[in-house]
Amino acid sequence: MLQGRERERAAVAALRGEAAAGRGGALVLRGQPGVGKSALLADAAATTGGATVLWTQGIESESPLAFAALQRLLRPVMGCADRLPAPQAQALRTAFGEAAGGEADRFLVFLGALGVLAEAGEQAPVLAVVDDAHWLDDASAAALLFVARRLQNERVALLFAARTGDVRAFDSGDLPAVELGGIDVAAAGALLSERAGAPVPVEVRDALLAGTAANPLALVELAEALTPAQLSGAAPLPERLPLTEGVERAFLDRCRRLPDEAQTLLLVAAADDSGRAAVVRQAARELAVAEPGMEAAERSGLLRIRDGAVELRHPLVRSAVYGAATSSGRRRAHRALAAVLTGPDDVDRRAWHLAASVEEPDEGVVAALDAAAERALTRGGHEAACAAWERAAELSPVGEERARRLSRAAVSAWLAAQPGRARALADAGLALTAEPALRADLRRLRAHVEFHGSSQDEAHRMVLEAAAEVAPHDRRLAGDLAMLGAALAASGARSGSPLDPTRLLPDVDPGSPVRDRCLVPLVHGLDAVARAEWHRSTPCLRAALDLADELDVVADEDLLLNLGVATWPLGDDEAGLRLQDRLLRRARDTGALVMVVHALTRRNLPELATGRWAAAATGAGEALTLAENSGQPVLAAWPTATLALLAALRGETGRAAGYLAEFDRIAAAVPLGIVTEVVTGLANWARGLLAAAEPSGGLSWFERITSIPVGQLAALDRIEAALQAGRPDAARGWVAELASYAGGTGAPWAAALTAHGRALLAEDADAEEHFRAALAAHDRAQRAPARARTELAYGRFLRRARRRVDARPHLRAALGTFDELGAEPWAEQARQELRASGETARRREATDVPALTPQERQVAGLVRQGLSNRDIAARLFLSPRTIDFHLRNVFAKLGVTSRTELAALSLD
Repeated sequence: MLQGRERERAAVAALRGEAAAGRGGALVLRGQPGVGKSALLADAAATTGGATVLWTQGIESESPLAFAALQRLLRPVMGCADRLPAPQAQALRTAFGEAAGGEADRFLVFLGALGVLAEAGEQAPVLAVVDDAHWLDDASAAALLFVARRLQNERVALLFAARTGDVRAFDSGDLPAVELGGIDVAAAGALLSERAGAPVPVEVRDALLAGTAANPLALVELAEALTPAQLSGAAPLPERLPLTEGVERAFLDRCRRLPDEAQTLLLVAAADDSGRAAVVRQAARELAVAEPGMEAAERSGLLRIRDGAVELRHPLVRSAVYGAATSSGRRRAHRALAAVLTGPDDVDRRAWHLAASVEEPDEGVVAALDAAAERALTRGGHEAACAAWERAAELSPVGEERARRLSRAAVSAWLAAQPGRARALADAGLALTAEPALRADLRRLRAHVEFHGSSQDEAHRMVLEAAAEVAPHDRRLAGDLAMLGAALAASGARSGSPLDPTRLLPDVDPGSPVRDRCLVPLVHGLDAVARAEWHRSTPCLRAALDLADELDVVADEDLLLNLGVATWPLGDDEAGLRLQDRLLRRARDTGALVMVVHALTRRNLPELATGRWAAAATGAGEALTLAENSGQPVLAAWPTATLALLAALRGETGRAAGYLAEFDRIAAAVPLGIVTEVVTGLANWARGLLAAAEPSGGLSWFERITSIPVGQLAALDRIEAALQAGRPDAARGWVAELASYAGGTGAPWAAALTAHGRALLAEDADAEEHFRAALAAHDRAQRAPARARTELAYGRFLRRARRRVDARPHLRAALGTFDELGAEPWAEQARQELRASGETARRREATDVPALTPQERQVAGLVRQGLSNRDIAARLFLSPRTIDFHLRNVFAKLGVTSRTELAALSLD
């Protein structure tokens, strides 16, 4: 009977109850070894009523095997995978080694796991139990955390138990958690009496509580270790309790009292990661353990064999026995396990047991680890692949082969979001190789680590040096590195390197591959952008963009990404949206979550510029959810800054302040890397808008914007803030920068902003000419928000010049646009100006229909395209049940009852 856990049992019961009602969630039970986490899990599993109970456990020796724990959890319900979208089902089966195919995208695997649990939950509520979560293999841990954050509309409860104070931690982030401490006095007395078979006196109970900190497992072990006389108080307790050095020591002492053969069998069971009794028995026989030794181990209570499975009494038995063994003893146990794991389903386990059985270089073991790493890659298990190649490198002779394996390990670490490990492995590989192409690859990886997390300047230096080093041997590889260097420089990196990326490019002619013909002008154009040489950059970037449609979205993804960067200095909003749409479609089709976030956020700048604010809010909201649910806070910075800016633009000061506080928390916790200038620029723009009521409050924030594209988007706010603060010099400087850019690029929106700025700086006699020039330029541009700002400023100018009738059309046009955008601060200014001109300006009437949330709007839009709930779920990384939940809300808010009626409505 579980003693003294009423509070914790109530928390688990509440979780199960919510899940049964379709409001799933997760809970993490944390505590010291022996505090009763596993007992609480067992109690939860035994009291679920008609729920489906799924169970898995983290195993220390299994940690290099990708998705091993997840596969055990889902095995009983894998039949539900037949009802998943085909890419998810394929990815999940590939991850589990049940299907062949290309490399499984890890987030498709994660979504497949969510889908299987959600489908199982449709038939009966599901309780998914994960014990020893701190020992989960990394891939399973990442998948389960992804699932845990997306259960809100599912009939699934996910219950974790994790040890505190261990060398390996389970980072559950913001998931709800319950900390288990010692049990209370009454529960401790009941537990001791239950184990002793008789009441335990108060003084004995209190002495044992003091010696164990009320740890339930320690109390149980003491009740079995002490004599009946000691427990009854008839004999004194020993001066030093058997558990003074901990429960683990008690297990080890019990093991050491067994015959040698039984101790050997326990060591084999501790080293085993299959959990199969037949494997442990066969491996023990390899070490000359006879049947009596096996029986002695079972009789000890430290090990139990049931239904063909081996179960150790407690995880501490495994760590105690394995940790106390000699290194040679551990190697013999792993060698024996490798000898008996000969089936096709055990090749990875065998490889790792072989790796643990040797200390010196061994070609056979290295080959087995190489193969295990390749299999892990196909399953999306980058952590497992990294571990296998790193161990293979350790067992390889010093030289190029070791360097190549370190390189592959470093790439896998990078793909597993382990930048520190990737940096160390890449540096180790660089120290061992002189091969130019391998050195270039390693230095490119190091540059990626730097510009995503540390220093753009250092990354710029690294990548240019790598390009120069490899250029005599491989001009195409040098060109790819030169492109990265030029893109970094265009984004603000300044390393001081004298190397010129344009001199490291391949030679091209009309017959060259389209990739080369696009890359060469792109690098020349980006190099000119870094010098603000707009006359030189524009024709080059335009020539590169003209070839974008001929590029392959898979093979040339890196080139397309950098073409996306090129659309910013060109100021070509439509080209930028087309490129990101193409990348987004590909990412959604393949389930590439990180690329989905990338494309959604990079769309934000042209969406903000062209007045697609609703789309920007929807995309940023989706990107933020994906970043948070996938446990990648650095990806959350951009959408958080965008949402803060949109709230500020719309006058929602409370929401803007909340998003800015969250942005500051993210920026303080993780380096933002290459996007630092852009995202801090967006945040500073939002802060400047919020401080606009102060005479000079906004200006200080606007002056901190260093990103060129963000500064251009915020140009009118910057200029107006400078004039309001009595700083015409700052305003003139920004107008001059716009004029230079407009003259070099020919961008009509830039010419419009330049003329608008000159109008604000001009004497009244000249201002009208500039305003007219600005509106003429706006006619050739598609930036509605900026045009509305010019209409407002011009209308205000005319009204103050007592030309009220002339002012009204401009003010009406401005008000209409601001109302459509929801830009309430400027809409109110336009209304005030219209009233001052003698025309009544009413607020736009609010609709009685509740507004759709960004995700509801997104779901509604996809339904209108004819997609099924299952297809929408796959595109949005949600479950079909969650899509159904959002769609019901859409129907209720819009007053429709069918998809056909929804398709006939306008969502604007």
